[in-house]
Amino acid sequence: MSDLTTFLEVGGPVAALGGGAAYARARHPGLYWSTVGLPLSTARLIGSYGSVMEACGLTVAPSRLRVLAVKATSRREVRPVPPRRGIIRPTTTGLRLRLRLAPGQEPADLAASAERLRHAWGVHAVYVTTVKPGVVELRLVGFDVLKRVRMPRKVPSGLLQVPVALREDATPFVRDYLTVPHQLTLGATLSGKSMYLRHLVTGLAHQPVALVGIDCKRGVELAPFAPRLSALATDPDQAAELLPALIREMDDRYDLIKARQGITPGTPDEEITSDIWGLPERERPVPVVLFVDEVAELFLVATKKEEERRDEMVTQLIRLAQLGRAAGIYLEVCGQRFGAELGKGATMLRAQLTGRVCHRVNDEASAKMALGDIAPEAVSAACAIAPERPGLAVAGDTSGGWSRIRTPYLSLGDAAETCHDSAHLVPDLPALKRFRPDVPVRTVGTASPVMKPRPVTD
Repeated sequence: MSDLTTFLEVGGPVAALGGGAAYARARHPGLYWSTVGLPLSTARLIGSYGSVMEACGLTVAPSRLRVLAVKATSRREVRPVPPRRGIIRPTTTGLRLRLRLAPGQEPADLAASAERLRHAWGVHAVYVTTVKPGVVELRLVGFDVLKRVRMPRKVPSGLLQVPVALREDATPFVRDYLTVPHQLTLGATLSGKSMYLRHLVTGLAHQPVALVGIDCKRGVELAPFAPRLSALATDPDQAAELLPALIREMDDRYDLIKARQGITPGTPDEEITSDIWGLPERERPVPVVLFVDEVAELFLVATKKEEERRDEMVTQLIRLAQLGRAAGIYLEVCGQRFGAELGKGATMLRAQLTGRVCHRVNDEASAKMALGDIAPEAVSAACAIAPERPGLAVAGDTSGGWSRIRTPYLSLGDAAETCHDSAHLVPDLPALKRFRPDVPVRTVGTASPVMKPRPVTD
């Protein structure tokens, strides 16, 4: 009886502690990592660093001087040398440490062994980044940060920079229009594409930027943001009038650059290498971000007359993509489907869109159209996105790099309220004034009713 009592006294708390740890790991992985996972993984890393590096083939033969020193001071066996390890820095999502590569090693050697290191040290993932020649940083992620997205407290901020999602290595994915001026974003229904667009609009709403929208779904996606929009077209007919206005605005900005630099009026736009950022601040026009939702609606035609209108709009979009960056005009092209079968100009337009974000799509051809020309290995990752994880996407650019990202949840009501509160920041652009959407006047103390959307992330 005494043995049973002792077992209950000792085993009860242990079982409760184990059950609590299991619950925290499943429901609160961040808390579990900070209390249990971090100490365990740190102990594994410190205790097995040398043997793990040797098992992964990441050691090299010691130098002759080291061999002579070991033989002169002790009778120990001279073992291969692993990369020199720096200080381990814990984070809320994992660990970071820098390694100085041994002679003859390269970062690709560590990247190839990332899966082995992950299992050896008991973490969710291991990522390798180059800091400088001969030095790499290992970023160990303790749990799946994309399961329940929580953006870091410190994120890059600046003009035309929007932290819109979280990468799988727990770093923020920042949409920087000054670095990647134009982007193509694809995603099927309920894939999270609208949530991504929502974050972009609200992130730019508080900045001195003109927001222009083309939403051929009768404005159901962009109309809630109307108080902050400088122009909005809700069908192809309106888009056919808005795009020429943007072309004229771009031409006027090139004339302004020419006048400031003393360039002759007959100089072709393609030969002007400067941009609006070289102008004095008082003369600099505000940047313009054009959101095109459901771009396929601009390509689809049913009659010969609509085909001529389509060709004109596609040509204008291509001109904006080719020449708009220097004039401070940036494109965000979104759609469910994008392929060469849309018609003439589709592949030419895609070639001008540097950034690519592919959510879950319904066919492999769309994933190839988005990522196949910049990172072929990312196509399979985009096709593997499950419907149960909306908001998950594969982001890449023409440099060839890519990563998985996921957008945090943002309700349509909160996004619309942000745009309403920042309505006073809408810049004065006479060329777009007639396209400014009508915004109903709110009664003091009341908010306009907004349909509660289906959560797509949490």
